[in-house]
Amino acid sequence: MKAMIKKLLWSFLVFFCISTLAYAWSGECVGISDGDTIKVMHQGMAERIRLYGIDCPEKKQASGKRAKQFTAGIVFKQIVEIKPVMIDRYGRTIAWVNVNGMCLNEELLKAGLAWHYKRYSFDKNLSVLEITARQNKLGLWNDSNPIPPWNFRRGDKTTINQTTNKKVMTLVRADAEVVVYHGNYSSKKFHRPGCRYYNCSKCTVLFQSRDEAIQAGYKPCKICNP
Repeated sequence: MKAMIKKLLWSFLVFFCISTLAYAWSGECVGISDGDTIKVMHQGMAERIRLYGIDCPEKKQASGKRAKQFTAGIVFKQIVEIKPVMIDRYGRTIAWVNVNGMCLNEELLKAGLAWHYKRYSFDKNLSVLEITARQNKLGLWNDSNPIPPWNFRRGDKTTINQTTNKKVMTLVRADAEVVVYHGNYSSKKFHRPGCRYYNCSKCTVLFQSRDEAIQAGYKPCKICNP
């Protein structure tokens, strides 16, 4: 009997979560936590919204403040449309955020103030927007070696600005600028320059390091062995 009750409660919870995420809703943006996290009024409460598919620099990172100001300039005190995707482990609603005919998720990428969060998103359009911003050196991409926020959060701030070994610093920067790996968003494999698959039609995801590609869930190509 207890097992059956637990099963029924779990089924109800799953159904409730799915039905809650099945529709879009609108509310006033009343808070900006950082570039990719906002608070929107919903059913009388300020609900935390984490933008789907992107990751902005942390507050203490370069461009972190700019990303927050950019987001505030577009959505603060505005009525925004929320298109939920899921609820994360912190209880935040992961969603697309639209306002005045614009998608905030996309606008941050266009401005070069966010990374496409490839670990959790395979959206091709978001990937292309990041690539375009990188190529035009917009926003954070004007920095020769921007630190991905997921590395920053785990304490890996790299030794680029801390090392006293100028020779090592030069080599690391040169590697970051020259070696750009291409990832195939379909096969989830990445390739080094010179590989016959480097410029394939689906190899539109760019990585500035081997570690970045692996962290995003991509596997090394067995032919070029990057």
